[in-house]
Amino acid sequence: METTIRAEHALHRRRLSRNIGLGVVLLAFVVLVYGLTIAKVGTDPNDALGVPGNEAPK
Repeated sequence: METTIRAEHALHRRRLSRNIGLGVVLLAFVVLVYGLTIAKVGTDPNDALGVPGNEAPK
């Protein structure tokens, strides 16, 4: 049985390009959701820190 090396078809290049683009978009979405989650969970509405005039007692 003889094996031959075939040139890559243009369809494969387009599909790879599309898959990489979709991967980048999905990764950006995951980073966005993670960042928003950290910002929301890290914010305590009852916390006086960062509010002028409400310094923590010494």
